[in-house]
Amino acid sequence: MPSFHNSTLPTFLLTGIPGFEWAHTWISIPFCCLYLTALSGNTLILFIVLTEPSLHQPMCYFLSMLSTTDIGLCVSTLVTVLGIFWVNAREISFNACLSQMFFIHLFTIMESSVLLAMAFDRFVSISNPLRYATILTHRRIAQIDLAVITRGTVILTPQILLLKRLSFCHSHVLHHSYCFHPDVMKLSCSDTKINSVFGLTVIISTAGVDSVFILLSYVLIIRSVLNIASPEERKKAFSTCISHVTAVAIFYIPLISLSFVHRFAKHAPSYVPTLIANVYLLIPPVMNPIMYSVKTKPIQKAMLKVLYFKGTRL
Repeated sequence: MPSFHNSTLPTFLLTGIPGFEWAHTWISIPFCCLYLTALSGNTLILFIVLTEPSLHQPMCYFLSMLSTTDIGLCVSTLVTVLGIFWVNAREISFNACLSQMFFIHLFTIMESSVLLAMAFDRFVSISNPLRYATILTHRRIAQIDLAVITRGTVILTPQILLLKRLSFCHSHVLHHSYCFHPDVMKLSCSDTKINSVFGLTVIISTAGVDSVFILLSYVLIIRSVLNIASPEERKKAFSTCISHVTAVAIFYIPLISLSFVHRFAKHAPSYVPTLIANVYLLIPPVMNPIMYSVKTKPIQKAMLKVLYFKGTRL
C-alpha cells in the first residue's frame, strides 16, 4: 500500500451519515435550517450589541464574543457538511483539511475560554457588584479577548505541525463530514504517540482547565448568593446564571462525549461519532442566541426594539 509523505499530500474522503447515504438530500433540510438559525441568530446578537448603546457592558461584550465563536464554528464546517449532503462532494485536500481542522479547534478553544470569562463575569457581578464596572473595564475586556485568541493559536499551531510530519498509507476515509484531529491522526501509518499525547494535553489544558475553573466560579457564586439575606435577591442572582449554565452544559457534554467516543468507544456503530460530532458543532451555536434572547432581559428588549423598528418601516 503506498505511503504519502509531505511531498505527496493525500486527499481525504469525508463521510456523511453512514448507512443513510440514500437520505442525504432529506437530511440536508434540517441541517440547512440549523445553520440558518445559528448564523442569523448569532449575527443578530452581534448587531444588537454593537448598535445598542445600553448593551455596551461587560456581560454583553462577552456574549458578542460567544456569538463570534459560534459563527466561526458554523462557517468552518458549512461548506463540507452541505457539500456532502447536496452533491456528495467528499474529497478534501490535505492542506484544506488541516486549515479546517485548525479553525474548528481554534473556535472550540475560544468558546471554552469565553464561557470561562462569562463565569468570571457572573462571579464579579454577584459577589462584588459595586466594583463590577471598575474590575471589568473596556480595556480589560479587550485584553481578555486578545488572550482568548492568542491562547488558542499558540496551543494549536504545534498540533497542526505535528500532523504535517506524518505519513498516510491507510484508508483515507474520515468518519466525519469535516476534519477532526483524532479522526485524521488515526489514518496515519506513522507513530502517532506524540500526536495522541499532545492532543490529549490540548484538551486537558483548555476545556479541562476551563471546566474546573467554571465549576470553581459557581461554587463561589453559590456561596455569595447564600449570603444574600433577601430570598427575592437570591432568586434574581441565580436567574442571571441560568443561560450561562445551560450554555456550558450544551457545549461541554457533546465535546466530552465526542472525545470519549474517539478514544475509548472503538466498537460503537459508525453513525454514533458522526451524530455526536454534528451535535457538538451545531447545537451550541443554535441554542446560545435563543437562550440569551429569552433569558437576558436587556438583550430581549433590544431585540424586540430592532424587530419592532423594522416592522414599522415595512
